[in-house]
Amino acid sequence: MGRVGCIDIGTVTCRLAVADVSDGRVQRLHKRSTIVDLGENLTTTGNICDAARERLLTCIDGYLAEARAMEVPVICCTLTSAARDAENSDELLADLADRGLDAQVIPGVVEGSLTLLGVCQDFPGQLVLVADNGGGSTELALGRLTEDGLDARAIRSVDVGCRRITERFLSAGDPPSEEDLQAAHAFAAEPFEATVRDLGLREAGAERLVVTGGTVTSLVAIDARLVPYDSKYVHLNELSRAKVEGLETLLSKLTVAQRAGLPGLQPKRARVILGGAVAVSELMRATGFDSITVSESDLLFGLALTVDAVCSQRPSPVLWEPKLSALV
Repeated sequence: MGRVGCIDIGTVTCRLAVADVSDGRVQRLHKRSTIVDLGENLTTTGNICDAARERLLTCIDGYLAEARAMEVPVICCTLTSAARDAENSDELLADLADRGLDAQVIPGVVEGSLTLLGVCQDFPGQLVLVADNGGGSTELALGRLTEDGLDARAIRSVDVGCRRITERFLSAGDPPSEEDLQAAHAFAAEPFEATVRDLGLREAGAERLVVTGGTVTSLVAIDARLVPYDSKYVHLNELSRAKVEGLETLLSKLTVAQRAGLPGLQPKRARVILGGAVAVSELMRATGFDSITVSESDLLFGLALTVDAVCSQRPSPVLWEPKLSALV
């Protein structure tokens, strides 16, 4: 059994996973998630702001200390949508290098592949459509896990995410106007519809739509008034389209401060949760699914499997090799 560490730096959250992997399967997984809002004002400025970078680096310092305390020998660090978009990502990569991290900004197709790998562990043999709904983008991936490995049939990254929608359409009013909410829906609908049409996802025969990310896990928690958060309850829970639309309606009538007081919602996610609900609603409409399965076996899960394969000198299951940084 090997122990590996993974850090995923997204647009809204920074996450740590420490996993024990044996025979290509995750036996135990310790996860931490911190809202750092790396994408703060990124849509308008094109840059990662100083305050966001400092929040992230403070978080990273804590994660590295925690990983060392858990005797993690190697760690992998990936960055996704915000780092792909920002003009000053090199500055952040240099800061991470100063901390001993050989961090990688991964393209959307790799992000989608890793998430598909993680999700499919729960549905062996099933053809599933997976959506990793994040702060700056949503990765759509169609595939299945076979005895020969991951069969990824179609992957595309779409620039629709909760932070991107919020900054472009839902920040002028608190709560936002109906006109701004409709504009947010139109913004999300067009690229989702185009991707579904271009990839033939409605005709592909996927058995289920599985969605990962902080928006859907939060929607389950809000609906259940889940305090404290219980990952076992959330993982593989179902949300109907009617439930998602009802939660969106509730959120749209509340101010950010009022949303922050909702049982089940992290207060720091209050500003972007409505934008996330809009994205998920339009995703379901475009793909034609009346319900989604919410999964916590996401990119970090797939990344842990990939890191272990490389450490064990086996081929990477997603045809991408992570860069590893020694911690001990």
